This record gives sequence, structure tokens and C-alpha cells, in this order.
Amino acid sequence: MKSKANPVSERVQSQFSKPGPSALTRDNTVSYLADAMQRTFLFLDTMLDRGNAYAEHIDQGTPPLLKFAYELVLDGADLPQPCNYALLRLLPPADMPVNMQARPVVVVDPRAGHGPGIGGFKFDSEVGMAMRAGHAAYFITFRPQPEEKQTLFTVMLAEARFIEEIIARHPESQAKPVVIGNCQAGWAMMALNALRPELFGPLMVVGSPLSYWAGSSTLNPMRYAGATMGGAWLAAMTADMGADRFDGAHLVENFERLNPANSLWNKYYNLWANVDTESERFLEFERWWGGFFRMTGSEIEAIVENLFVGNRLARGAMMAGDRAINLRNITSPIVVFASWGDNITPPPQALNWIIDTWGDERAIAAAGRTIIFVLHESCGLLGIFVGG
Repeated sequence: MKSKANPVSERVQSQFSKPGPSALTRDNTVSYLADAMQRTFLFLDTMLDRGNAYAEHIDQGTPPLLKFAYELVLDGADLPQPCNYALLRLLPPADMPVNMQARPVVVVDPRAGHGPGIGGFKFDSEVGMAMRAGHAAYFITFRPQPEEKQTLFTVMLAEARFIEEIIARHPESQAKPVVIGNCQAGWAMMALNALRPELFGPLMVVGSPLSYWAGSSTLNPMRYAGATMGGAWLAAMTADMGADRFDGAHLVENFERLNPANSLWNKYYNLWANVDTESERFLEFERWWGGFFRMTGSEIEAIVENLFVGNRLARGAMMAGDRAINLRNITSPIVVFASWGDNITPPPQALNWIIDTWGDERAIAAAGRTIIFVLHESCGLLGIFVGG
């Protein structure tokens, strides 16, 4: 005959059979330390991979970091006024056939310290989206070292020659190319469009500073740099000390200083905390972020004096040779992408050129121009043109 169960007795026995607080604490501590050690070793292994990837990229000659195969169409070094830019045709995958009657799409990457490739960094990128839609895709790239006596005007002439070549290669398309300028390349393409409007179809300006004095008294610290450092002398001196070469690492350092908490801690902690899933993305991005390209002294001085200090582009006072660059001469539609989460090119600097150039929206309508802008609430600068 079974004895009747005693619930009170069972409860007492179950309490005595459970591990005490000290055992739980010891187990949790050991588990935490083991996990932390594993993460740390994987973190350090990822950092080693980052260094190896940098060395490998240098050994390869620092090619553009594109996800797609490509072929060289024109090399700026072979032009009458040589420069370190080149035109690439991106080779579409077999499942993305090209519609030769569609406008070709030209992606121009920024030369602002880093190397090229961010516009075709992923399959879901500006390049990838263009290919998926059936457009022939081209990419304007550049090498780490500029040519001797290279200037902004030299580069502008080369980019005009590249677009002429693209138009000649697509006689079936009756429409001019779509040009996408990312960050620094955005203002460069605006300047070229103002001088050679017959070359351009729609121009997309993505995260590009065009009105350099615009901003808030409590935000956007980069706009104060020219005033607090006394103008353009520091860029000129740095280029002189580098034998007429300005190292892009200085520009990247400026970007890093905008958010030191992220640069020094957050991005590394995020890698450590999510090392199982974050390593690939971290390495892919750092391969681009950690590559530094140079400019001539003439180029960096012209950029600082005409744009960041002088704000001459939006005011129509910047010169290309003996011609003034007047943004009112742009006849093609302009699409501007900006974001409130972008602390490098905040919306006032991306958009206030419209007021600086035109003064009033009625003047835009009267001239028959089309300007469209798209604002995001939180996306950072790179997110604007890295993603699709």
C-alpha cells in the first residue's frame, strides 16, 4: 500500500536540493568569464584580420572595393592633362541583363581621404540597384597618389571626358546619363554640370556639402573648424610638409573627432559584444575606412579656400580657369539626399545652396528647373549611399 504524499515534505526536500546562492554566483561568474575570454580572443582575431586585410589591399595596388567585376575604359593618366582618376565599366552578373536603350548610370565616389568603392560596396548599393533595373553601370574611381601638378580643374576635365565617352558608347539611348555624386563627388559633379550641362541627365547629389556656412549655433562642429583654426593655412602647411601631398588620413581624423565616443569605444564594444555576427561587417567596412588617399597641395587648398572657408560655389564665385561656376546653369533635374542623422553633411549644408543660388523658389520655377530633396530622420552619412 502506497503512503500518501506529503506536499509540505516534498517542498522542504526540493528547497534543500537546489544549489545555494554561492553556487549560483560561482557558476554565473565562471560562465561570464569564459564567455568574455572567448569574445576577447575572437575580437583580437578580427583586429588581426583587419591589419592583414590592409596589408593585402596595399599589396594589390589598392583597387576599388567593388562587389562587381569591372573593366577599365579610360585612364586619366593618359589624358593631355593627366590625373589619377579613371573610368570603369561594371560587368553585370548573368541574371542582370543590360537594356541598352535605358540611360547609363554613372556613380562617382568621394575623394575625401578614403579610397573608392563605397558606391558599389554591396550588392544592394547604388551600383547594384542600377544593374538590377537594367541600366549599364559605370564607376569613376581614383588611385592613391595624384599626378604631378594635378588640380581640381584637371580632374573636372577628366570627368567631363569620361561622361563624353559613356554617351558615345550608348548611341541606342536617347537620354543622357544619370550621374550620382556621393559626398565630395556631389559638389564636384554640381560644378561640372554647371560648366557642361549638355552632358548630364538627372543628377543625384547624395550627402554632399554645398552650403558650407549653413548650420546651427549648437550643432555641426565641423563648420567651425575653418574659423577656429584660422582659415586655410593649416591645410597648406600640411601639404607643404608632405612634399606637396596632403594625406587623406587628416580628413578621416576630422570625421573621427566628430564622435569620439563612437570612434574610441562604441564601435569596438559593439564588435566585442556581437563578435559572432559583427566581424564580417566590421572587416568589410574597415577595409574601406582604413585606406587613405592623397591630394596635391593645390587641390586641398582650392577646396578649403573656395568651399569650406569661402563658400564660393553656392554663391557663384568659384572659378574654373577663367570661367565662373554658376549653379544656375544646371538645366537637368537635381535630386538631393540628406539626413538629420548625418553629422558630416547635415541638411542645412546639403540644402541651403538652393537658397544661396536661387534666392527664392519662384525663381527656380520661372527658370523651368526641377530640384527635389529627400530627408531622412536618422541615417548617417555613409548609410545614405552605402545602402540601396
